[in-house]
Amino acid sequence: MRVVFFGTSEFAVPSLEAIAESCILAVCQPDRPSGRGLELRPAPVKLRALELGLPVATPERARDHSFIEQISQLKPDFLLVAAYGQLLPVALLECGRHGGINLHGSILPKYRGAAPIQRCLINGEHETGVTLMQMEAGMDTGPMIAVERLTIDPEETYGELQIRLAQLAARMTTDWKDRLCTGDYPKEPQTHAESSHAAKMTKDDATLNWQGTAQSEFNRFRGSTPAPGAVLPSVLGPIKLAKIRMAPGDGEPGEVLSLNPVSVALREGALELVEVQPSGRKRMSGHDFANGARLTVGSNIAYNK
Repeated sequence: MRVVFFGTSEFAVPSLEAIAESCILAVCQPDRPSGRGLELRPAPVKLRALELGLPVATPERARDHSFIEQISQLKPDFLLVAAYGQLLPVALLECGRHGGINLHGSILPKYRGAAPIQRCLINGEHETGVTLMQMEAGMDTGPMIAVERLTIDPEETYGELQIRLAQLAARMTTDWKDRLCTGDYPKEPQTHAESSHAAKMTKDDATLNWQGTAQSEFNRFRGSTPAPGAVLPSVLGPIKLAKIRMAPGDGEPGEVLSLNPVSVALREGALELVEVQPSGRKRMSGHDFANGARLTVGSNIAYNK
């Protein structure tokens, strides 16, 4: 078995490990600047591939003719793709004897696109999964080979759910790799009318809205944690949210309802601020934040752009 693996993020690492014995090349995005110093840092897949002793390629553009020719000369049985970050052209997919196979972090056809895990949490879904699918020219539009489902915990964050889905994707890789190599697998067409676009997350997507309900904004926090990072706009400046939970109570949006624990009202319901990071400060408990900001019950911290 000869497989070229395409992946970049943490989600892809367990699947790389599952296919490592048959992987002839691991392909990921180039090193990118990260952190305050903007130092170049390799992708998680690159780091793990090097630890496994695998050759690595980091093309800036996977659609470049020279890179496609490089993959073609390897004569892989198939390309296995998991959270790579670039749309692969048909010419590249055709380099595999059985094309390209994608491990997509949702139940297709819903949530096609770059951020299916985050978007399903923001939308309050109770179930998700991994779809193994045959790739084609469109984004996540190809026929489905297999779908495995799991139930989402009501307080589960993007980081936590991604770990479970990555492990599920790795198990599917192990279960299906022999059939993928021979081409002996089913292909069920997607119902395109049921699809939606899970666009890449932005900072605005991760900014809580005081006029939203407590449940909708808690879901926004879940889908934005740890990345890109949820933020609560306030009269005290933007407050980064490390940990929050649903809380009882009602009041005007932004009203401080309690100091032990610290809870603030939204349009419907309230949220408890468990761990936060005020602007220009270090991460701290909600209690320490309330003390430092001299909050009082009945005060209002809401700020709307």
